[in-house]
Amino acid sequence: MPTTCVVGILWGDEGKGKVIDYLAADTDFVVRFGGGHNAGHTLVLPTGKLVLHLIPSGIVHAHTVNVIGNGVVVDPVHLCGEIDKLRQRGLRVDLGRNLLLSERAHVIVDAHRRQDQWAEGLRGSGKIGTTGRGIGPAYADRCARIGLRLGDLIRPDRLRAALHGLALQKNAWFAPAGLPALDVEAMFGELAAAGERLRPGIVDAGAVLRDAHAAGKRILLEGAQGCLLDVEQGTYPFVTSSHASTGGAFSGTGLPPHPMRTVGIAKAYATRVGEGPFPTELKDELGNRLRIAGNEFGSTTGRPRRCGWFDTVAVRYSGAVSGVGELVLTNLDVLRGFPLQLCTAYRMPDGSSTTALPAFDLEAVQPQLVELPGFTEDLREVRRFEALPANARAYVQAIERHTGLPIRTVSVGPERQQVILR
Repeated sequence: MPTTCVVGILWGDEGKGKVIDYLAADTDFVVRFGGGHNAGHTLVLPTGKLVLHLIPSGIVHAHTVNVIGNGVVVDPVHLCGEIDKLRQRGLRVDLGRNLLLSERAHVIVDAHRRQDQWAEGLRGSGKIGTTGRGIGPAYADRCARIGLRLGDLIRPDRLRAALHGLALQKNAWFAPAGLPALDVEAMFGELAAAGERLRPGIVDAGAVLRDAHAAGKRILLEGAQGCLLDVEQGTYPFVTSSHASTGGAFSGTGLPPHPMRTVGIAKAYATRVGEGPFPTELKDELGNRLRIAGNEFGSTTGRPRRCGWFDTVAVRYSGAVSGVGELVLTNLDVLRGFPLQLCTAYRMPDGSSTTALPAFDLEAVQPQLVELPGFTEDLREVRRFEALPANARAYVQAIERHTGLPIRTVSVGPERQQVILR
């Protein structure tokens, strides 16, 4: 199948950037279909570490066309800055050629950041753990039909009118909330300037992708965050504001629904950033050891990630929701020297056991864990599955049995070549 979709299988941070970088070597188009610059994909290149926020991971491959789809919310000022940083690193970023921006993608403005931070502060102990970058309010305004799109930025009359309409609504409640009023002219100047810089890349990206699909081009769809952060299918309300599962792959790009290869990315253990239920979380020194061993700190925010055991219940659910046909298992090397456990079921508050992910009261379940023997060998130079230590192989095979998903690729380090293909 010419189309491949890569999604995180839990709450994000599974190592999608490396996998997409690896797959992009044989891809014509790499397309980001959701999320905003609250997500970060980390690549470890021969020239050093590179963190991408909005621009698809295929940008490091000279032959790929990279597309920011209409399902993404774009902070245009941030995007201009990201382009500048990549060019300073010596990477080719040519708007209109190897970087295309959907004219239908919605825009994040300063009002969204203010609103995001204000709302999170009101939640108190019930906070969601947003990055405060305006992602949620931008999606909310899209649904409320008062949002701005990238195409508006290169149409001055439309932009000014849209900003006046936005300010009329926002200022009506910003003042009682103690937030400063929006300055339409200042916003217009900043956004119009960013629009002029981005103009060569602002196109009907959906039409480009449909033509590419019809021509049999190889298209790689890049998810952001993870399936359990999907606004509808995830651990609501502790989710993001977009469709992080494959549900957003078509609506967020303009491609028609069609058969595709769907690859789920899962760490050899579980992590989560921000608030919300996490059944297998380790809140002790072992969890801290795992965080340090895996360098589990957010690539976008630097926030320490919560760490826990691999959760086959959650992975099985996400795989089913997203139609995943195979897994890539990352960070297996990190588990060197750790006792190994897998969650295979949940104990419910009434004492019953389930292998299904509940939509409610997930924080009340108890993980049912099975122990497996650990390994002490360094895996970073291993390139064949048969060459892995017996206990490492047994751990991978146990995950396959309990999730029902084949693991086709195992990552044993952050660099491109540190992979095992099965």
